[in-house]
Amino acid sequence: MKGCLVCVFVFLVASRAFFEEVGAAGECGKTPIRSAATSLSPCLSSARNVRAKVPPTCCTKVGALISTAPKCLCAVLLSPLAKQAGINPAIAITIPKRCKIRNRPAGKKCGRYVVP
Repeated sequence: MKGCLVCVFVFLVASRAFFEEVGAAGECGKTPIRSAATSLSPCLSSARNVRAKVPPTCCTKVGALISTAPKCLCAVLLSPLAKQAGINPAIAITIPKRCKIRNRPAGKKCGRYVVP
């Protein structure tokens, strides 16, 4: 089941690239937002369910993204790609805290959400 969800997420991300360019790509530096979103696929279940355990792979990816491009995480979470994948931004924004990432942008706004 988990593998199927990842495949669906990757398919949605890949197909989106052919239909329209996502305007938030600049937030991720030179990395297209769809690539950043794909790299966060280990976080998919944790971004939908606040009670789901956050996999260590997800924490590693989120920590690296926050270190290199902190605004990119917000751009990914609020992107149409995330919406298509069924990601709940209010839950997904809690992942850095659930991972115990110290350098998370706590208190910063991400759309209408505040990073805990």
